[in-house]
Amino acid sequence: MSLMPKLRQVEDDLYVLLRNYLPLATTRASGLKLASFVNQERNNLSFRLRPVPARLRRSCAAKPETVDKVCEIARKQLALSSDEPVTGASKFSDLGADSLDTVEIVLGIEEEFGVTIKEDNAQNITTVQDAADLIEKLCRAKGA
Repeated sequence: MSLMPKLRQVEDDLYVLLRNYLPLATTRASGLKLASFVNQERNNLSFRLRPVPARLRRSCAAKPETVDKVCEIARKQLALSSDEPVTGASKFSDLGADSLDTVEIVLGIEEEFGVTIKEDNAQNITTVQDAADLIEKLCRAKGA
């Protein structure tokens, strides 16, 4: 039996693995993804990386200090005890916030960070991390 069919199968399996899993890791790490195998007619395995389009890039998470400040604002506004866990993944609704509480949290964020959050952006905030990411984005835009 020839070695070529086995080699081709290994190459195909590796391609599937790299195509499915490598882009996820490299997109987060470096903004690159697996593009394609170069010249599949050759026996050697090679591939190239290319930048991920901006519309597909995930923005960097907010600084931990920003998340902590938003947690403090939410804790204060919702009168949560210090032993109640509030993290970046915490949803304001799960913390007991109604629409008025959410508006007041947004106002507290605007005051604390010196930013203005538009109504359409405020409606997209559901978690502490969402709020922190928006703050980072607004602060970058303000500084530019």
